[in-house]
Amino acid sequence: MRKTNLLQKSSVLFLAALMSIFFISCSDDDDDDEYGNWVESSTFDGNSRANSVSFTIGNKGYLVTGYDGDDYLNDTWEYDSDDDYWVQRAAFPGTPRSGAVGFTINGKGYLGTGFDGDNELKDFWEYDPTTDSWTQKADFGGTARYGAIGFSIGNSGYIGTGYDGSEQKDFWKYDVATDSWEQSVGFGGQKRKDASVFVIDDIAYVGLGIHNGAYEEDFYSFNGTNWTRLTDLDDDDDDDDDFEILLSSGVSFSLNGLGYVTTGISGSITTESWVYDPSSDTWDELPEFEGSARQNASAFTFPNKAFVAMGRSGSYYFDDVWEFRPDELENEDD
Repeated sequence: MRKTNLLQKSSVLFLAALMSIFFISCSDDDDDDEYGNWVESSTFDGNSRANSVSFTIGNKGYLVTGYDGDDYLNDTWEYDSDDDYWVQRAAFPGTPRSGAVGFTINGKGYLGTGFDGDNELKDFWEYDPTTDSWTQKADFGGTARYGAIGFSIGNSGYIGTGYDGSEQKDFWKYDVATDSWEQSVGFGGQKRKDASVFVIDDIAYVGLGIHNGAYEEDFYSFNGTNWTRLTDLDDDDDDDDDFEILLSSGVSFSLNGLGYVTTGISGSITTESWVYDPSSDTWDELPEFEGSARQNASAFTFPNKAFVAMGRSGSYYFDDVWEFRPDELENEDD
């Protein structure tokens, strides 16, 4: 009888140990789960490219210009985010270029600045999707440049920073009603090119980029009137952050009240992804971009989803498109 009891007790202890290991393993797996899933979408129908302009109008994303490794481009492509397909639209009539900027105001897209292989550019254009037509507008108010950033706040557009032979830090405001530019003063940050910007609730968040060969770490918000310096992007003893984001030529977008930055150059090309919460002025690292590491990609944002497309790695140019789903768990097999 004692032997039977000992065997029963040993079996119970063994099963308990197994169950403990199982639950600990499951708990560890749960801890490893991260939200933010990248899913490959329909391949772009045009040439592979980088340094293109992108903007969103309604449920359509637009990709214009760029460089494919051989030629500077002037084609216009429309992406249907509901049905996941591309349609070519009226060609951009300006000089083919790369490194331009774009934004959307009142259902129309705007494109300006850039580089055509020989010269920096400052012309500025409007695209109307209802007529599928381009109209030239007043030239950009600053110097001709590329590697700048562009964004809109309300009914005004802004272009700033970039490279015109040296890095710049000026910002210019575009008035749609008068088709005119005026300088917007007050930015106290460093000069830079290949910076990043995203807009949340009519506030632009500006940072990253490179100046004199070094990554810039200052980070600012702009509400159309005032600039505010936020927590720097380096991990040092001057603030309470525990992150370091030193990056140029990345791609940025906003979604559901948060800002995102992914890919780009951080010493070398990267797949790192970060999310910014303006309510706490903090950054968190996300699951890495699941496509190949790249720089100079483009992005579209729609309600509840965003897309990252194109870009390059050295002399290799991409034509893939990746959807980012922030509320899904990371799944590298989908």
